[in-house]
Amino acid sequence: DGVAQGRGIKCGICTKVLKKIQALAGDNPDEEAVTAALQKGCRTLGRTMGKVCQRLVNKYQEQITEGLQNGDTPRDICTAMGLCKS
Repeated sequence: DGVAQGRGIKCGICTKVLKKIQALAGDNPDEEAVTAALQKGCRTLGRTMGKVCQRLVNKYQEQITEGLQNGDTPRDICTAMGLCKS
């Protein structure tokens, strides 16, 4: 169905974006490292994905930062944000 498919696409994008950001932030990042990675990560994804990334970051920055600092997986963070099914 369309809704599940839409969510699947969002989940895929969210996971991809967060993997990129997680790689840039490094292991055990502080808030500054995560913020820098969020800004840099979206720019490296190209124009279309970059815009989607920027919207995700603007909307969920706190959750993303917290998740990365807790060592959660990108999938777990996206699930917590309601973009992936658990």
